[in-house]
Amino acid sequence: MLQTRVFEEKLASLYRGGLITGGVYIGRGQEAVSVACGIFLQEGDVFAPLIRDQAGRSAFGEPLVDVARTYLGSRSGPMRGRDGNIHRGCPKTGQLAMISHLGAMVSVVVGKLMAKRMKGEKDFIGLTTIGEGGMQTGATHEGMNIAGVERVPLVVVATNNHYAYSTPNDRQFACADLVDRAKGYGYEGSSVDGTDLTECLNVIGAAVKRARAGRPPQLVVASTLRLAGHGEHDDASYVTDDIRREPFAQDSLQRTEQLILERGLLDREGLQQMRAELAAVVDEAVATAQQEDAPVGSEEDWCAVSTRELVDQIP
Repeated sequence: MLQTRVFEEKLASLYRGGLITGGVYIGRGQEAVSVACGIFLQEGDVFAPLIRDQAGRSAFGEPLVDVARTYLGSRSGPMRGRDGNIHRGCPKTGQLAMISHLGAMVSVVVGKLMAKRMKGEKDFIGLTTIGEGGMQTGATHEGMNIAGVERVPLVVVATNNHYAYSTPNDRQFACADLVDRAKGYGYEGSSVDGTDLTECLNVIGAAVKRARAGRPPQLVVASTLRLAGHGEHDDASYVTDDIRREPFAQDSLQRTEQLILERGLLDREGLQQMRAELAAVVDEAVATAQQEDAPVGSEEDWCAVSTRELVDQIP
């Protein structure tokens, strides 16, 4: 969580300095939910994170230097400097590259899980995240519906950060709580305080275990507030003062640091040292990416990695 916060603070600074092409979308306030999504996954599992899931990506094993390379357009990165910074992935390790269209990753993960089942693979699950705004799309409905019908080992973690960009909850859905939809899809549903790391680990970890044990698909709805704009280009002026005073508007990182202090796991000096050490790791990753070459259009192999072998077979 702390590594993600430090890293994304660095990204925001680079963006304001004009060193990042494209948008920067950070997960401030959502780190507890995100890290719980990635930390329980195993080799062979499928993970489809979204734009605010850097903590989950890191927990799943994504190298920080590869993240920096993607944001800064290095041809040494996993996307070879050819794609948007949030559309990165590594299918070989089970992390799918994000599709921008809201809800699209649900059906992609379901298809991947069905393919693994058809191949005879065992003991795997898929987990994808979605915002409460994305929950209102047709793609999400179709993906969640077929997952329930086919009873694939899927976990959907929906983060209700109370604004779909600038649209508040009461203009998005009419049900009392999004977790109420679980029963209609044939899922098992759970709710969690997205600002409480302990709760996130317990609830999301339990959902992962249930999916792996062959239970129906799982829907976890986490309540939190996006503590920044939709992206660094957005000042979030539409968020009301009343919303900012709600319990779900707490900073999950600050709550976690307070828990660490209360339990005597570290003192304030120890937390400061941890932040300094992580800042050094972040600076090293960014410096490495900044020194690497960008792609050269006339020299780049523009074929998708997955089809290179097929192209080589053409006479």
